[in-house]
Amino acid sequence: ALRERGIGLKVLTGAGAQIDTTTANGRLAFGIFAAFAEFERELIAERTQAGLAAARARGRMGGRPRKMDKATLAMAMAAMSDRNAIAADVARRLGMTTTTLYMYVNGDGTPKAPGQALLDGVPYRKERLRAA
Repeated sequence: ALRERGIGLKVLTGAGAQIDTTTANGRLAFGIFAAFAEFERELIAERTQAGLAAARARGRMGGRPRKMDKATLAMAMAAMSDRNAIAADVARRLGMTTTTLYMYVNGDGTPKAPGQALLDGVPYRKERLRAA
């Protein structure tokens, strides 16, 4: 649509390639540069994924460290099982937010799925819904 309206890109300064997309040569050069840029972007993504996989194979997990560990979860479950416990106070004493507390523990002190996974020593992966 831009080409039909006579709109193009012309690089005015810079050493090296003269790019003017209003000419055939300029469109060719621009297309080649775009293909190289896309190729490099895909290589970077592949290398990043390979690096993450290699780190996981060495036992390294990325991301921010979790506030909740087994000992903290046990304390949270014990505290939340008390009917008079206030979640905000329990969370503050454990050094976390109520959102984090409720991510792992129900209001009655029983563990939720991430909490149970932590107790079992297996990584918890929330299933992601995919559009069909």
